[in-house]
Amino acid sequence: MSTAVARNLMAEMKLLGMLNAFDKTVADATRDQVSYTEFVDALLQAELDWRGERAAQRRLKAAKLPLRVSLDDFDYTAHRSITKAQIRELQSLGWLKDGRPLVLIGQTGVGKSFIAQAIALQVCHHGKSALYMNVTTWLENVALARSSGTYLRYRDKLAKPDLLVLDDVGMRKLTATEAQDLCEILKERSLGKSTVFTTQLPLDHWAEVIADPVIADAIRDRLQHAALTITITGESYRGVKARKLAGRSKDS
Repeated sequence: MSTAVARNLMAEMKLLGMLNAFDKTVADATRDQVSYTEFVDALLQAELDWRGERAAQRRLKAAKLPLRVSLDDFDYTAHRSITKAQIRELQSLGWLKDGRPLVLIGQTGVGKSFIAQAIALQVCHHGKSALYMNVTTWLENVALARSSGTYLRYRDKLAKPDLLVLDDVGMRKLTATEAQDLCEILKERSLGKSTVFTTQLPLDHWAEVIADPVIADAIRDRLQHAALTITITGESYRGVKARKLAGRSKDS
């Protein structure tokens, strides 16, 4: 079979990873005099890698992340209480495998949203699905779903990802109906799916932003007994960034 025919067959069968790597693989095989088995192995690996990358990109697009950041880039120069050991625990995704919720508590600027989005990115690269939204977007979507009669479908959509991130919980008070919606999401996702919450409020204070005290107790009970909870105190990253910029200005 000629190389031209081989390329055409790969394109026809949509073996695009093989096709993209074909010329280089042939050149490498000729130069190194590899066996046919090694040559085929190289092409199959190229196809597998290509499909894996495409799948990861689809998961990332579906995750709707405002930022694609990595936990490896977390700035430890700010004086904050979270430790490298805690970051490594988050990176291990052991809590995700166990289906545990994750609650990140801290004031504005301590890195809660950064960590949540970095986790979602890592989850996507590890073959799992994720979905990010801030609580305002979630509430708008819930209201729209209820008005259009598609609430159950929307709730099912939120139950599907391996990881759901709800950012800035507590930024506004939840009505009894909205609180019930949140409780239902937790219930739907309690079977092996993890939910990440970022919030400025410790769990004991969530009743302050949830209108129905009974539902507030139910939500808090679910999280207190199952969640990995990390409270982050210390300096806002915005202050650290401002100092760094000021230092550069002086140096220049």
